[in-house]
Amino acid sequence: MKQASRIQKQMEDVQAALAARTVEATSGGGVVKVVAKCDGSIASIKVDPQAVNPADVQLLEDMILTAANSALTQAKDISTAEMGKVTQGFNIPGLM
Repeated sequence: MKQASRIQKQMEDVQAALAARTVEATSGGGVVKVVAKCDGSIASIKVDPQAVNPADVQLLEDMILTAANSALTQAKDISTAEMGKVTQGFNIPGLM
């Protein structure tokens, strides 16, 4: 029980650290930049004003989607790795 309590505390600490940690992804050669937090949320989206072409909104939307998905994938990978360090060797069904 003490071990489970210790792991829960470690997981809470890791989750707090992940909420503060960010990753950045770009698309369109840096035209779109997305910053995601490692807790799975988007922190910011920046678009170069020169990329805004009313005649080609679909391209801009695709670049935003690509950068957002890339940032979220990076964030998820980091989160999975960090949480895995805490739970390594400890198998509780339904924990992760």
